[in-house]
Amino acid sequence: MLQNKYFRTCLGIIFALLIIYLGSKVSFIFNPVVLLFNIMIVPVMLAGFMYYLLRPVVNFLEKHRWPRPISILLIYLVFAGLIVLFSILVWPTLREQLINFAENAPYFVEGLQKQFEKLQQNHFISKMIPSESDLTARVSEYLNKLITTVTNSVSNFISVVSNVVVIIATVPIVLYYMLKESSKLMPILLHLLPRKYRKEGHEALGEIDSALSNFIVGRVLLNIILGVLMYIGFLIIGLPYSLLLALISIVLNLIPYVGAIIAAVPVVIVGFIDSPSVAIWSLVVIVVAQQIQDNLLTPIIYGKQLDIHPLTTIVLLLIGGDISGILGVILAIPVYMVAKIIIVRIYNLFLSEKIDDMME
Repeated sequence: MLQNKYFRTCLGIIFALLIIYLGSKVSFIFNPVVLLFNIMIVPVMLAGFMYYLLRPVVNFLEKHRWPRPISILLIYLVFAGLIVLFSILVWPTLREQLINFAENAPYFVEGLQKQFEKLQQNHFISKMIPSESDLTARVSEYLNKLITTVTNSVSNFISVVSNVVVIIATVPIVLYYMLKESSKLMPILLHLLPRKYRKEGHEALGEIDSALSNFIVGRVLLNIILGVLMYIGFLIIGLPYSLLLALISIVLNLIPYVGAIIAAVPVVIVGFIDSPSVAIWSLVVIVVAQQIQDNLLTPIIYGKQLDIHPLTTIVLLLIGGDISGILGVILAIPVYMVAKIIIVRIYNLFLSEKIDDMME
């Protein structure tokens, strides 16, 4: 029976399930590992994010005969200077808008109700929306749910990054060694593979590294430019909390496809509370900025934005959000890109010929 391939496969599956079952019975042994993972996931993720942004700069300085450790320390000094400039030039305005936004948030629903009441008094709009309809009540209900959802999401995000001391102390150290020892990581990973698969492993790791680098650097650069364009547009139309909403849009637009829609919601709501015309103009600003990003900037920066179907992206974001909230949404696309490259490589290496033979 041991010579039978089907029997050996079934036996392997049974043993794998047995190991998983026994592991679940002694889960307390793995609790310290899970706790350490939960503590380190955010600092490591931020360090990895910054690694791909700063690695080109470090490599450029190293090519011009700057020692790698000195290059990294120089970049740290530049970052410290940027933080000082931010605290002097940007933070006072942002802090004032944050305080005003927090103080006025409870009155947003009331402001929306007043605007809808004014719209229903308009002769043309009253024909489209009958006065006896409960539109105002329904919009208020939806807005309350939206505010609750956003509050819960913010609370979850704050709980993830609540240990600020750990993050501030850990990220620079992890990032330093990532940048300094980056050339040593690939040989270590390749050493774990059998010798005959190391060539394919080297190609796969190179493809993963290139995909993550293009995704992270491209998204950040595009969204910073997009945020600047939106901020300028918001200032022109006189949108309240323009700087705060532009920064929120930069962060949310890191999420492909869906992020642009999510980012537009608070902008349009704040604009509508001020006046319907401001809401319309804010939507115009968002659409124009998005069109400049998608049709002009994206082809210049890195051609094709993502080799992922929009429907696949939405499904991935929903799954990631359900599994791990905001952190899952942020990591969904990069994890999918890495998994896709690995699965395709394994398929081409082990399964493609066998499947072709079966089809013949």
